[in-house]
Amino acid sequence: MSIEEQAWSARTAPARMIVPGLHFIATPIGAARDITLRALDVLAGADVLAAEDTRTLKHLMEIHGIPLGNRHVYAYHEHNDAAMRPRLMQALAEGKSVAYASEAGTPLVSDPGFQLSRAAIEAGYGVLAAPGPSAVLCALTVSGLPSDRFLFAGFPPTTKSARIRFLQDLANVQATLILYESPKRINQLLEDLSQCLGEGRYAAVCRELTKRFEEVSRGTLRELADAFSGRAVKGEIVVLIDRAGDVKVDEVTVQDALKMALVGMTVKDAAAAVAEAYNLPRRDVYQLALKLVAK
Repeated sequence: MSIEEQAWSARTAPARMIVPGLHFIATPIGAARDITLRALDVLAGADVLAAEDTRTLKHLMEIHGIPLGNRHVYAYHEHNDAAMRPRLMQALAEGKSVAYASEAGTPLVSDPGFQLSRAAIEAGYGVLAAPGPSAVLCALTVSGLPSDRFLFAGFPPTTKSARIRFLQDLANVQATLILYESPKRINQLLEDLSQCLGEGRYAAVCRELTKRFEEVSRGTLRELADAFSGRAVKGEIVVLIDRAGDVKVDEVTVQDALKMALVGMTVKDAAAAVAEAYNLPRRDVYQLALKLVAK
């Protein structure tokens, strides 16, 4: 039987029996055809369906011809976790199969499914995954940056002082850094990255991956910051930054980092953040910070 015939047989066969337990389903981040056949099997056969966005999941099932039947799709997200999690746990206690899908991509990656997963594991229920689309891995694939070691750090803080501290903590990580960011803040993030991690560090900004207006911008952090300065963008954004190189730390570099950190941070906290970022004695950096404040 050819691959095409196998795929057709899998699509047209009666829904498979899904084993009891919690099933996490990776859903497309753009192109609806990116869902896997196994994920469709789980959606067709699960006793209980839950989703971060019920409308998105229902629409996906309609596209692929998966009947909802008399099943209800329960909304499960960060705002109703405390109320909905006990209901889903009760379904597991009754020996049912529960399928959960995030709005897009792989569950638990910047997604509320973690609490549900941990509760199910602690209660002794089976937890399974139907792997598939992931904005993190998709972006890493097209970025052109090293993929042998990477760190997904999620969304940076929205306030400037907290964001600066967050980025300085990542400055010397020996791995490709991967961040999510809102289109409303991408301009400021790139500027802060340029200041905290170095203007010459290579990076990529991936926008609307797998969608009609997919765009991948590559260059140094300075080039990208300039390119996105004042530019209004839309869509889902993933930012990737090359790992830290061997940087010669001189007093000017430390002073510039301190000046950046002192915007919204106390002298003590700024000195601690810079000292950790550059692996310097905290006392020496603190004394330098005091001199800068005194000027």
